[in-house]
Amino acid sequence: MIQIRRVLTQVEDIHHEFGPPAATPLKRGAIAAVLTNPFAGRYEPQILPMMDALQPVGIDMAQRLLAAMDVPAERIEGYGKGAIVGAGGELEHGALWHVPGGYAMRELLGWKGDRAAYVAGKPEEKSGQPGNALAIVPSTKKVGPPGAALDVPLTHINASYVRSHFDAIEVRVPGAPAADEIVFILVMSTGPRVHSRVGGLKASEITQWNGLR
Repeated sequence: MIQIRRVLTQVEDIHHEFGPPAATPLKRGAIAAVLTNPFAGRYEPQILPMMDALQPVGIDMAQRLLAAMDVPAERIEGYGKGAIVGAGGELEHGALWHVPGGYAMRELLGWKGDRAAYVAGKPEEKSGQPGNALAIVPSTKKVGPPGAALDVPLTHINASYVRSHFDAIEVRVPGAPAADEIVFILVMSTGPRVHSRVGGLKASEITQWNGLR
């Protein structure tokens, strides 16, 4: 069921956005895997088996992205995911990435929840420690032609309300997806926007450790 044609990885260092250079550049990375869509061209009511098959793909992509960014897991402060479905598929095929992509990054970055609970949509903590990567992984998806770009959202890994980390990475794989393919995407960042200054909850002020504030 899983047939990967291409994998694209990109990493950028942002020194400034026409303001004072940051003391430490913001590093942002994305990884995109182009897979054959086994459901292209038809309506398939039972698509969940592919979600299970994508679990190792998500884990491998998360590990490869972190390695490409060349920073320890503790440096990652933002994450997100996305999917671009080729024209022969449907939007719901992109939704299969929610669990494999989200779980892979959260586990890699220190989340202490239970895999079965996560798959069931009930990602409760399994220990008394707050762990890390508590916030839901933001996502976006669309149906698009070859070369379509997707703005993949980023939020803070521990609190969705940390305004300084609201961001997005534009991801595009030239020539993909073909009509019978899907592009699955993971993104990470090492901090806030380089010139963030619009107030709101700061990362240093996270107190509830519930993934929100």
